[in-house]
Amino acid sequence: MSPLIERKSGKRTAIPIEMVDVAGMLATEARLDDMQRQWLATTAFRPMPGALTVLPDAHGGITRVLVGVDRGNPLAALGALPYRLPQGMYELAPEGVIDDRDLVALGWALGAYRFDRYRASDRPPAQLVVDAATLRTLQPVIDATWQVRDLVNTPTEDMGPEHLAQAIHAHATEHKAKVREWVGDELLEANFPTIHAVGRASHRPPRLIELTWGKNSNPKLVLIGKGVCFDTGGLDIKPSDGMRWMKKDMGGAAHAIALAGLVMKAKLPVRLTLLVPAVENAIAGNAMRPGEVIRTRAGHTVEVDNTDAEGRLVLCDAIAYAAEQAPDLIVDFATLTGAARVALGPEVPALFTNRDQLADHVIGAAEFTQDPLWRLPLWRPYRRMLESYVADFANAGPSRHAGAITAALYLERFLPDSQNWMHLDTYSWNDGDRPAHPRGGEAQGLRAFFRFLSERYS
Repeated sequence: MSPLIERKSGKRTAIPIEMVDVAGMLATEARLDDMQRQWLATTAFRPMPGALTVLPDAHGGITRVLVGVDRGNPLAALGALPYRLPQGMYELAPEGVIDDRDLVALGWALGAYRFDRYRASDRPPAQLVVDAATLRTLQPVIDATWQVRDLVNTPTEDMGPEHLAQAIHAHATEHKAKVREWVGDELLEANFPTIHAVGRASHRPPRLIELTWGKNSNPKLVLIGKGVCFDTGGLDIKPSDGMRWMKKDMGGAAHAIALAGLVMKAKLPVRLTLLVPAVENAIAGNAMRPGEVIRTRAGHTVEVDNTDAEGRLVLCDAIAYAAEQAPDLIVDFATLTGAARVALGPEVPALFTNRDQLADHVIGAAEFTQDPLWRLPLWRPYRRMLESYVADFANAGPSRHAGAITAALYLERFLPDSQNWMHLDTYSWNDGDRPAHPRGGEAQGLRAFFRFLSERYS
């Protein structure tokens, strides 16, 4: 059941939801009748964010809902209500204190998400009635966000490299795009050695999936997503607590796939390429070993200091391949480093770019969409932390300092200075429930980048 439905004439009236805060509570009470004011006093309702009360009518039904909100956080305002309120149809009362009603409605829809592939939901969500224009604007973003969450939440047995390919083929069918794949040893034949090295130990062969769409005359945009469907850490094996949630290590691929879908659905005037290097970092007799030296697609030799720094290895060949096409812009998404989470926590992805103007633009889009990002520096003196005595450089180093920065610097080595590039180090996960953000897989930066791309290529 869709959490948002279109307002149509002739249908029964929906129950109004009024968003209130401390500053506006006196005005709200003045509009209520004596019985309703007595109800507020009896229930000791205080309009703090998240507080909720339903006002009964004379027949025991609901005549109005009051919910306490933070005016500065419209996305969270109603994000917990689809399952807190009884099933039925609701609408935003005109007296509410938050003006950005599209963000409020989006938060409602995002809070209605449930991952029910393996168990049935307890009940359908309550529905919010919105006008047709709002529904047209929000539905593609809702669908894309839910796709990211579904892909990330799915266990690896049902979300291996071949399943990521299926998701890409589905978009290609819908939007008349072209797809080609390099699978297993075809990666070596086509000169994608680092993707092959990371994924060769799995019973599922590694692959690179490429989708292309759009007119050749349009500016070229390349989206890349890290598709490590499970990460054991390789021979530098993770401890059990570090491995527990590694089904989500393909979160970058989920973002790139969903964003490509949004670009195509919006028919942005671009020549789009989507690249997803999809692997499982497993352990077997042919697993990549610490100390090995790999000659990458770009010709750089890389010493494998740590097999658990595998994401940058699968990305570097894809980035080099993208750069060969000299696109207007390359954007990559990756659940790349724990260091980014240490620096910024789980809710704020780390943004890196080699162009200040790009950073300013996408951060502005992030603020507008309430989809936070924070820029970290490409501090190039830290390249010394990736030095190798046997190769051009290593994929990691002995220092635990600046891990997100050194990972981004590694990726930057595979780009010419003239290439516009952005890199998002995202967690792709909610450790617990928050309004509009249920526990599990999460889209972080998706709305920000879609708005940025829509503005850049309008």
